[in-house]
Amino acid sequence: MIFNLPNLLTISRIVITPIFLAIILAEELPHRYLVACVIFSIASITDAFDGHLARKNNQVTNFGKFLDPIADKVLTTAALLAFMSMGLCNIWIVMIILFREFTIASVRMIAASNGVVIPANIWGKIKTVSQMVFTILIMILGETYYVAEKSFADLFVELPDLAFISNTLLWITAIFTVISGIVYLINSRKIIDFTK
Repeated sequence: MIFNLPNLLTISRIVITPIFLAIILAEELPHRYLVACVIFSIASITDAFDGHLARKNNQVTNFGKFLDPIADKVLTTAALLAFMSMGLCNIWIVMIILFREFTIASVRMIAASNGVVIPANIWGKIKTVSQMVFTILIMILGETYYVAEKSFADLFVELPDLAFISNTLLWITAIFTVISGIVYLINSRKIIDFTK
């Protein structure tokens, strides 16, 4: 059955993404960082539960296997693009991460055509978790800065540059992205004949 609970959770992550994007980019919206953070966190939680429920209830489907990583990438890429638009993410970080995703997606398609499934490596999981955690942290910091500016501006509190903190965290994710991509490609060469 395609529309079981795990798959519905995966689909919900895709549906939530444009709502998250619209809110985080709405400059006139008070506490937009906080609202967007809550929405992103809820979407991230569905990522933790859909696969677990599918395995626990014997509801693993090809549809779910196909859509789950796409839902992850749609959500995390939306956050990166939003941050880039807001000056909180260097364009090279986005380029590195998207290049890795397109490359690995292509390798997966080649593997599938050969009837081979290449399992995700630990670095890929670290990359995804770090990207989600850092995204949430950046939004929490954004909300903190917003409150400080609105409530304590007269105290002249000097806060660290949010863009610098954000870019530092996201560069760490970019490093994990490169490592996971290299490991994946090395593993794929062992089991896929690219000459066919």
